[in-house]
Amino acid sequence: MRAISSATTFEMQTSVATNIKAPATRIMGLLTDAKNFTTWNSTVISVDGDIKKGETIRLVSKLDPKRTFKLTVAEQTPTTLIWKDGFAPMFSGVRTFDLQTRPDGSTDFTMTEVFKGIMLPMIKGSLPDFKANFEQYAADLKNASEKNM
Repeated sequence: MRAISSATTFEMQTSVATNIKAPATRIMGLLTDAKNFTTWNSTVISVDGDIKKGETIRLVSKLDPKRTFKLTVAEQTPTTLIWKDGFAPMFSGVRTFDLQTRPDGSTDFTMTEVFKGIMLPMIKGSLPDFKANFEQYAADLKNASEKNM
């Protein structure tokens, strides 16, 4: 799996996709279990709060360990999870987790982060390259989801 990134003046996007040999319910269970998030995800230092629609979680990432991201869980269905932060139209980030079940019972997992806003041109240079982090996140999720299957 290889993450891809693209950017325009006012939008920046990174995405990764992989097939996971596990049902979507198992994968979503991992993605929404804040208490055990760091046991399987090596890209995250901590997650506090309930990962469910309408709640705010506090996440510390290894990409920026001195910063706590306050994320709103904007959507949660059996196949979609969306986290948002920022203040549109100034600057906002939206991370979407998408799960699509295949006929063989495996699940196509896609994670996409979109940053946009009128402040993006001024801060784009200070943002890290997310590709390696996204690849590790997806690999960790795949490994945890497929364990004992």
